[in-house]
Amino acid sequence: MLTAHTVEQIRAAEEALAGETGWDALMQRAARGLADALDTIPGGEVVVVLVGPGNNGGDALFAATHLLDRGVRVDLCLLDADRVHADGLRAAQETGAEIVDEPTGQGYCLDAMFGIGARPGLEGRAAEWAAWIDDQQPWTVAVDVPSGLDIDGATADAAHVTADLTVTFGTYKPATLIDPAASACGDVVLVDIGLGPHLPDPVVRVIEPLDGGLLLEALPDPSGHKYTRGVVGIAAGSDEYAGAAHLCVAGAKAGTAGMIRFTGSERLSQQVVGRDPEVVAARGRVQAWAVGSGGGDDVADLVETALADRVPVLFDASALDHLPSSFDTPVLLTPHAGELARMLDVDRAAVETAPWRHARAAAERWNATVLLKGARTLVVRPDGSTSVNLSGTPWLGTAGAGDVLAGFIGSLLATGLSPFDAGSLGAFLHGAAGVAANPGGPVAASEVAAALPAVVADFLAGGLTDVRREGWA
Repeated sequence: MLTAHTVEQIRAAEEALAGETGWDALMQRAARGLADALDTIPGGEVVVVLVGPGNNGGDALFAATHLLDRGVRVDLCLLDADRVHADGLRAAQETGAEIVDEPTGQGYCLDAMFGIGARPGLEGRAAEWAAWIDDQQPWTVAVDVPSGLDIDGATADAAHVTADLTVTFGTYKPATLIDPAASACGDVVLVDIGLGPHLPDPVVRVIEPLDGGLLLEALPDPSGHKYTRGVVGIAAGSDEYAGAAHLCVAGAKAGTAGMIRFTGSERLSQQVVGRDPEVVAARGRVQAWAVGSGGGDDVADLVETALADRVPVLFDASALDHLPSSFDTPVLLTPHAGELARMLDVDRAAVETAPWRHARAAAERWNATVLLKGARTLVVRPDGSTSVNLSGTPWLGTAGAGDVLAGFIGSLLATGLSPFDAGSLGAFLHGAAGVAANPGGPVAASEVAAALPAVVADFLAGGLTDVRREGWA
């Protein structure tokens, strides 16, 4: 599992580690790891290093000595010559680095202007150099983080560097994992500098393909039966949006619950049972509800009825328009950006600019876990702790995919997982199923549901491999 920590947490861990090893040793670890990550730059090429003040610039200067040793030419642009890391500059110059006034035609760039301690946004020469990167498009590597990003807030709405690769030290930062900041980081490589024993619990986590043990709690007991495995109630679809009912049920069938109860109109119930005879179209005891996907005029009543059962509930789509002021039972809300904007009475653009901030606000506001759908789906507890999903494909932006997700997560809830764990695992496995359904090509929501059982099996067996496609191919 990947984890990320705040600037304050990282600073405290660095202080503790430096007390054991000294700051110089810590910098040399970072510089060596950075240099190793730059091994793909061929000898004879020219790298311009944009050097800012303090340790971030020092890391890059010491890494430059390793580049020079293997025949890479290094030009240094000093943002503030009076505040540059003196020992690092001396080492780089003695190895052959040259100081230049501005970046020009270099094909490679090392962004070491500002690290995690700087405020968001670039000004003056730093902003001009970031604009040069945008215009000239050198292959750009950010040292620890791209300069100008909001590290703890994971936003990128001020002037900043956009990198092809970010080499980050000690632990991931929220900005390296959460959009929109993560989109400015490119690929991210983590260099272990020994912070681990000094880091507290992370604020962000990411499920990886080898984390199948996280799903063990939801697996059926060998001596169990359909009721002990959990019963999930599905209150989804309507006569107008009948497909949502079928897709939500398909997602639930792919999950870990032992039984599905469906609540809907007589006509829709007959359709659902006719297609899926395993479904029971009658009210009864359930261990969790999934409510709202494709809902009709009765969705407000369905919200009230589901809450009256005092079991975990997932609210999706139209159900999000009929929420009480707060919850005292386990609840998972699953909006997309437009729905979250409506819930919080803000513009959609505000949510898209700062998705994590708004997801945390909603989680606190309703005392519920919030799953904010997107290219990097966020799952946020009321205390702000967060899971980021890195599985999936752009082809998952298709009608009905959210209905499948709602049913699948509802099934996980019914087998005893918390809203946070059910949402995190559900998003990860749903994304992986989107890739598995048709790698590199279009997928339909029903194909995602069909792919889920095999993806779950591979996850449990440690056999998942290709779980994310960044582009359309």
